[in-house]
Amino acid sequence: MNIYLDCIPCFLRQALDAARNITEDSRVHEQIVREVLRLAADLDLSRPPPWVGQIIYRRLRELTGVEDPYRAAKSRLNRLAVSMLPELRAVVKRAPHPLIAAAKAAIAANVIDLGVRSVLSEDEAREALRESYATDVYGDFAELQRQVAEAREILYLADNAGEIAVDRLLIEQLGPERVTLAVRGEAVINDATIDDARAAGLHELVRVIDNGSDAPGTILEDCSAEFLERFNQADLIIAKGQGNFETLSEVDTDIVFLLKVKCPVIAEHVRLPVGTHAVLGRKGGGLASRVTVEGPP
Repeated sequence: MNIYLDCIPCFLRQALDAARNITEDSRVHEQIVREVLRLAADLDLSRPPPWVGQIIYRRLRELTGVEDPYRAAKSRLNRLAVSMLPELRAVVKRAPHPLIAAAKAAIAANVIDLGVRSVLSEDEAREALRESYATDVYGDFAELQRQVAEAREILYLADNAGEIAVDRLLIEQLGPERVTLAVRGEAVINDATIDDARAAGLHELVRVIDNGSDAPGTILEDCSAEFLERFNQADLIIAKGQGNFETLSEVDTDIVFLLKVKCPVIAEHVRLPVGTHAVLGRKGGGLASRVTVEGPP
């Protein structure tokens, strides 16, 4: 998915929100805004939006020396989601179709996104998760169930901290023995890293790898060789969230996107209203069409 002109104001807002979250120094706030404005003037609109996010957050780390500006928020959201797992798991267990119930919970958890909303209260997150099973979802769950049943190796691309704890419910239904969970290589916004997977106990359930990248999405040419090997070997890729959709929606391989539509640009692109919970497919060919992008060693 390419950058839309309407993405540019969002880049500015995200940069300023993140700068204010890191420091009270107005000089840093002004500098990052000016740099994003200069970047926007010559922006390559053929790139995916997370490419700009990667540039912004790298520069913020350089300016402030703070490696993980959302660390405290991520820890808080991880604790919240983990504390809700017994309640949510009980609902999945009682459901006539546990895989569908777990998928609906995982999609609802995609609301935990501090890139779209820099402030998300615990009450809002808790309410979204509790309402997940009664929320309509756009998409074909029968097709998802078929693809899951046929897959031998599943690569699960996580999105955000907090959200990743709820992903555990779906991974349990997929069959942890055939799932590899991939997280970001470095901290960016509140995206999940290895530390967040550990906080949710997922390292005890499945193989967890990072993708070697600090982009808030999955930019294949920026990912590690280990990640790309898993990406190409997987029979099915399940990708959570808008960042993964923005970077992988045009990749010709079997990917199922689970996300909440949270901005007008994505809504226009997928032709669904803002707020929609969705299961979106990107049906590629067989093994011969797997992506073969070389990553760093």
